[in-house]
Amino acid sequence: MNFCPPTSVNGQRLPTIDDVREAAQRIKGKTTVTPLLEAPLLNERLGARLLVKPECLQKTGSFKYRGATNSIACLNDGQRKKGVVAFSSGNHAQGVAAAARETDIPAVIIMPKDAPAIKIANTRAYGAEVILYDRYSEDREEIGIRISEERGSTLIKPYDALPTIAGQGTIGLEIADQCRDLGVTPSKVLIPCGGGGLVAGTALALNSEMPNAAVYAVEPEDFDDTARSLKSGTREGNAPSARSYCDALLSPMPGEMTFPINQQLLAGGLSVSDEDVAHAMKVAFNDLKVVVEPGGSVALAALLSGKVDIQGETVVAVLSGGNVDSELYRRILAE
Repeated sequence: MNFCPPTSVNGQRLPTIDDVREAAQRIKGKTTVTPLLEAPLLNERLGARLLVKPECLQKTGSFKYRGATNSIACLNDGQRKKGVVAFSSGNHAQGVAAAARETDIPAVIIMPKDAPAIKIANTRAYGAEVILYDRYSEDREEIGIRISEERGSTLIKPYDALPTIAGQGTIGLEIADQCRDLGVTPSKVLIPCGGGGLVAGTALALNSEMPNAAVYAVEPEDFDDTARSLKSGTREGNAPSARSYCDALLSPMPGEMTFPINQQLLAGGLSVSDEDVAHAMKVAFNDLKVVVEPGGSVALAALLSGKVDIQGETVVAVLSGGNVDSELYRRILAE
């Protein structure tokens, strides 16, 4: 079924499939067209054909580079001179820092003190100024807005902005093209979900290109705000005491812009435990030969743990990032 999402929320125009297609042209040649991978032995164990979209192989190790590149490409000359500011647990940080460096503009990135060391180090290596904050006692958005106003720089949000969502949606266009090349039509597509930008943009593309594919958001079980919000019909937040090592997906609640899109386009929301995620990371390493971070593994984890029936079907799972702390990764693989 083909749905029509709302066109605006609180005066902000929501992205459309045309925005996604324009983003694809804007970032063409800058981003990596990641492949669809599959492992025959894994397919046998699942009783289904699984196609994996490894955005862990994207530049900076995450899909976030797509939205960051599109957002910076949309800036005018005056905005570029004053630079950009972003807040992120790490993947959006690296994406914005790298895209800013390639465009030769200054970037300030606000990151939680407990973000994986590799993400903080890489963000600084791309030349960005990093400001650390406490995710449990400080509001990163307030900090970002303050710095943006003080410096006159443009705030690039990690998910709740039209250029960001449109840039992430280019993944959906690639999935559709690659499935057509393979002569397959997936019945289900599972996508990691934090604030909802990746799944919203991808769902926009898939709704246009493969309208019969059911799209699911997948979250850590204690950060299942999108799943709960889809059921209740209103944006719900997560408990302040909630914890997960899926650091890339710890958004406080669905985005103001992303939720109405996801509410109309998604088949549902699924959630997985940290144990499910650890197993998926090992399967990705052993069967698919890719390194995936905890948050990037949740879609695969949902399939491996049987959160949705896929017997005899062709399904797609997005692996959204691969920036995992080496010591954590070592422990997970050794368990």
